[in-house]
Amino acid sequence: MRAAGLVLSVGVLACVMVASLAIGAKQLSVGQVWHGLFQDSGSYGDVVVAERLWRTVLGLLAGAALGLAGAVLQALTRNPLADPGLLGINAGASAAVVTALTFFGVGSLTGYVWFAFAGAAGVGVLVYLLGGSRGATPVRLALAGTAITAALYGYLEAVMIMDNAALGKMRFWTVGSLASANATTIGQVLPFIAVGTVLALAVARPLNAVAMGDDTARALGAHLTRTRALSMLAATLLCGAATAACGPIAFVGLMVPHAVRSFTGPDMRWILPYAGVLAPVLLLGSDVVGRLLARPAELQVGVITAVIGGPVFILLVRRRRVVQL
Repeated sequence: MRAAGLVLSVGVLACVMVASLAIGAKQLSVGQVWHGLFQDSGSYGDVVVAERLWRTVLGLLAGAALGLAGAVLQALTRNPLADPGLLGINAGASAAVVTALTFFGVGSLTGYVWFAFAGAAGVGVLVYLLGGSRGATPVRLALAGTAITAALYGYLEAVMIMDNAALGKMRFWTVGSLASANATTIGQVLPFIAVGTVLALAVARPLNAVAMGDDTARALGAHLTRTRALSMLAATLLCGAATAACGPIAFVGLMVPHAVRSFTGPDMRWILPYAGVLAPVLLLGSDVVGRLLARPAELQVGVITAVIGGPVFILLVRRRRVVQL
């Protein structure tokens, strides 16, 4: 049943990707989309399809990265409410971007994407070190992430208050959007997402053991320090790349793994593939909804995921039978 459900999820994702290509300020038919993809003549419709193609690819990559990262973080911290924000990764990326905008004069997405990734990676390493490194525990990691997040957001607010230009640019970036997708940005983040995905899938089995508690994991032969270090590295690569390209998008990494766990059970070998497929469905579907609601303009995808994700997540956590980690 779970295998059949995964195949069905892939089919749903394919349909959402087609909708992402066809729906926008200019409505396109499936035939026009097909022509733009495979017979590009340089017409206006073909140019629109090309732009939406990069946007769809970025949504696919970022959604999968956020879904996988959320699942790994929830298993690592044994907290079903964990997300990239819990360990300070989003705050690290945001602080790095505002630093690039204010003090280094970087104004383009392709310029500050590296700052965002470096900030996310730096905070990920710092949280792991402060969380105890070799003796890291879920509680220590969560506390370290919360403390660093508070400090970085204080810095973020202070800089934006003093610099109106940075405030204007950061206001757009921090909402989260796929609108700036292009081949260069995707090329920059793709290697990190690919490596992070491989690492996440590689730690699925040992994370199953870690979820049972440290003593049980040791008895089952799991290497706790290595598993936690690789899990943190995978989550940092995935979250850092997605956040750098799209901004911090709420609820995707939190809600999708939590929802998936309710019908797959706690086995990470199933949670990760489902999260990697269904998270892009949520992200791309929200992007399509944002384009429809504000046509001919659009609402940023981060706004839509928050509006959709909030009520749905409340329903999930209020269910009587929610699978626990």
